[in-house]
Amino acid sequence: MTAGPAIEIRGLSTRFGSLLVHEDLDLEVRRGEVLALVGGSGSGKTTLLREIIMLLEPSGGSIRLLGDELAGIGEDAALRLRRRFGVLFQMGALFSSLTVLENVMVPLREHTGLPKEWLRELAALKMALAGLPAHAADKLPRQLSGGMLKRASLARALALDPELLFLDEPTAGLDPLSAGALDELVLQLKESLGLTIVMVTHDLDSLWRTTDRVAFLGERRVIGLAPMRELVQSPHPVIRDYFDCPRAQAAGVAYRAA
Repeated sequence: MTAGPAIEIRGLSTRFGSLLVHEDLDLEVRRGEVLALVGGSGSGKTTLLREIIMLLEPSGGSIRLLGDELAGIGEDAALRLRRRFGVLFQMGALFSSLTVLENVMVPLREHTGLPKEWLRELAALKMALAGLPAHAADKLPRQLSGGMLKRASLARALALDPELLFLDEPTAGLDPLSAGALDELVLQLKESLGLTIVMVTHDLDSLWRTTDRVAFLGERRVIGLAPMRELVQSPHPVIRDYFDCPRAQAAGVAYRAA
């Protein structure tokens, strides 16, 4: 494994016309940690995630992903880099006409030259790793519950044994029981596979339960970066207001007492 941080961002700027989303943003993600991106609506969390996974090009600055600079990266180098990370999109982004097993097979079929039977076996293993029962293999995405849909998307994200895993609102739309189970799965995967995980979330329970550190976006940059127990004590007015609502305080009391 290459030494140094998994992700290193320096002086990032993002502009859409006259709208400046990020300005001189710095962030470093350590290898092997779970780091969450949080902040108010419009703070640029999802935009930053899209820039890191090369779906959007920033206006300026530097992003180094697993040691590779993204600015000016060629197609071949970008393809090699994409094989090293997986993404769970907020709405799943599964192909509606393919079964769960076929969806998980897609990256394996695109990036390996393995026989079809091997692909099926590997896809089934990834499904099991994501906590999906075997009978889900032949179901279409529309036939899945919210929790199973998230796990199917996670299985596809794990298909190529990534070093980095990106999660966009992984517990959004789930009931508390399913959300808690997914949080536990994320922690298990981090420990068993040695993953570095970056997620965007508004789920306060997830922030307390799964993260090593939390990066708070505001004022077009990262204005706080610390474990939750420290971040909620920040004197910065934007951070203080975010965590000062009754729901956030209740979550904090519960996890401090645990």
